[in-house]
Amino acid sequence: MSSTKTEIALSKKKLTKLFLGCVMFVLLGLWFVVHPPAIRNSLFGNPVLIFIIGMASIVFFGMIGFYIFKKFFDNSPGIIISDEGVFDNASGVCVGFIPWTDILEIGETIVANKKFINIIVKNPQEYIDREKNAFKRKLKQMNYKSYGTVIGIQSSGLKCTYPELKTLIENRFEEFKTKN
Repeated sequence: MSSTKTEIALSKKKLTKLFLGCVMFVLLGLWFVVHPPAIRNSLFGNPVLIFIIGMASIVFFGMIGFYIFKKFFDNSPGIIISDEGVFDNASGVCVGFIPWTDILEIGETIVANKKFINIIVKNPQEYIDREKNAFKRKLKQMNYKSYGTVIGIQSSGLKCTYPELKTLIENRFEEFKTKN
């Protein structure tokens, strides 16, 4: 096994695009709440439904936008892949260090046309319990319930493509398994 570590930086350009997308959805939500559009449809024209959709958009995309904004000031690498494991700092719900010894399997999930590298660990509850923030802890629980993993890494905020990231992680994991 090589004794090098691979660091992948956060991409400020990609983060800016993601942040602007969140701002757009928050503004759309505000529009729905403050001045709802007149829709002549019995289901989608319901003012209560429009209000709920607007509030959900404000809260959900506002929280995501907040975490993306915080990443602008984070100068540490988004991902570090080393002989010991993977350090995940790629998103707002990152888990930190994941030793190779904890990893059972590396898979993939596609959610809304976004690919995620799923890292299946032996002890998912430990990764949930590590989280101090109640909102993030709930997101991790939802990930585990929906996708069978607490850890889903995507490349949307990193200075690499998804295939590059997946290949790096899978190859390093295979090296670890071969040696051990």
